[in-house]
Amino acid sequence: MSFTELKLSEPLLRAIEASGYTTPTEIQRQAIPVALEGRDLMASAQTGTGKTAAFVLPALERLQQPAAVQGRGPRVLILTPTRELATQIQEAIARYSRFTKLRSGAIVGGAPYPAQEKLLRMPLDLLVATPGRLMDHMERGRVDFSRMELLVLDEADRMLDMGFIEPVEEISAATPANRQTLLFSATLEGNVEKLARRLLKDPLRIQVSGVKEKHANIEQRIHQADDFKHKNQLLQHLLNGQDMTQAIVFTATKRGADKLAEELGEQGYPCAALHGDMKQSARNRTVQRMRRGDVKVLVATDVAARGLDITGVTHVINFDLPMVAEDYVHRIGRTGRGGAFGIAVSLIGPDDWSKLAQIERLTGNRLDRTVILGLEPRRPAPKPGERSSSPRSGAGRRPGGGSSRPGAPRQGQGADRFNRSDAPRTNSFRADRPRSESSHAPSGQRDHAAPRSRDTSFTPGDRPARAPSPYAQAQRKESYSSRGNDNSTPRGDSTYQRPSAPRTGENRPKISFSRPARKTGPRDSKPNY
Repeated sequence: MSFTELKLSEPLLRAIEASGYTTPTEIQRQAIPVALEGRDLMASAQTGTGKTAAFVLPALERLQQPAAVQGRGPRVLILTPTRELATQIQEAIARYSRFTKLRSGAIVGGAPYPAQEKLLRMPLDLLVATPGRLMDHMERGRVDFSRMELLVLDEADRMLDMGFIEPVEEISAATPANRQTLLFSATLEGNVEKLARRLLKDPLRIQVSGVKEKHANIEQRIHQADDFKHKNQLLQHLLNGQDMTQAIVFTATKRGADKLAEELGEQGYPCAALHGDMKQSARNRTVQRMRRGDVKVLVATDVAARGLDITGVTHVINFDLPMVAEDYVHRIGRTGRGGAFGIAVSLIGPDDWSKLAQIERLTGNRLDRTVILGLEPRRPAPKPGERSSSPRSGAGRRPGGGSSRPGAPRQGQGADRFNRSDAPRTNSFRADRPRSESSHAPSGQRDHAAPRSRDTSFTPGDRPARAPSPYAQAQRKESYSSRGNDNSTPRGDSTYQRPSAPRTGENRPKISFSRPARKTGPRDSKPNY
């Protein structure tokens, strides 16, 4: 099947041929005809299969027809979760619309507002945006959706993971109800399916390849690392390999990406970092340097896991495994682009085995365990179903630091302290212990103001007597004074009487305030201006 059979216009076919493509991929063969019919669509395909062209080409074909409503707002809106993915989509639009007169633009975070405001004031056919920045412009009344005909939600699962579900629903509610909606996602289950039910009308479901299908053109393996130093040694061995042209090294944190990139740069590797704290201009320059070949090793966070399309990447190295198993699939999809062969290597530390189990459970594949000669791990790998050799902090303990073993001494008690369950039950004060005089007095005659004697000689299980603090005594008297009727006697104190308020007609004490005489002097005179 060729692109000609997809019934695309002549300018688009010329652009496709100029881009070097002759045969559509599976997702393009199934999605483009449905989108051209005007039906709502929800599709799923693995990364690197031409998913971007599956919605960009039908969107450009729709824009070849005259607009039904006159105005300057966009006719097609494409929502995407990250700036890198928006940049990739914008580049694909520019590549396929080179022989047309369509106008397109991007609204993403990290870019200056004045240029985006100028873009929104001009007549626009196609707009690519991230939800957060688009909502900012919508709240200021700068976006006109009166001409909206097509809404595309790309990487919908990622947008939901990033917390964009409410902005996506608000943006969808602001568009015309008779629009066409296309939803593309790595998975079509769970929250994605619930979102599709609310936003799409009788959609056609297309799933080209599931998550559990292997990447046939990507070799996946793992190397066990004993510690951080061992990880660095394994990483250097991989980067020095003869088959390595360009590599993307994924880390868990932004700070870790900067630190690792700095260390690799000091060792002589052409290296750069890429993460979300960088300005958009700096991120664009880093990606362009990577595409030109000036950067051989790109140390990045999961911000580069989606939307980064660089054909020269031969290796993807997971220095840190992702927290979410689905991100592993998108990470390794940065290599093996366009049917090329790629290598994905994961470095597994002592605390990474549970994450590896989740990845293997999601993909349905057991990754190959390989050992490099001279860099063999000293620790044995845990058996299937066995926990990691380094337990998490606080594992196996009760809240508060106590041991989970029955009868074990609690925190702060010695090992020789006897078990309370086996000890005879006694009163909290022994009968032969000396007490204060107030403690021997009857409850009605005990003076609460008298401090109790302290005796620190006690046996295990007993507690020494404590004298209430003056503040506690005052609080106790105040609480007693609030009980009962007037002149009621608090429990245990026959000498205390609650003061009653003066009756009507009685003379209350008058309080007079005297103010000292004010001193006069030269400063009291008014100044002459």
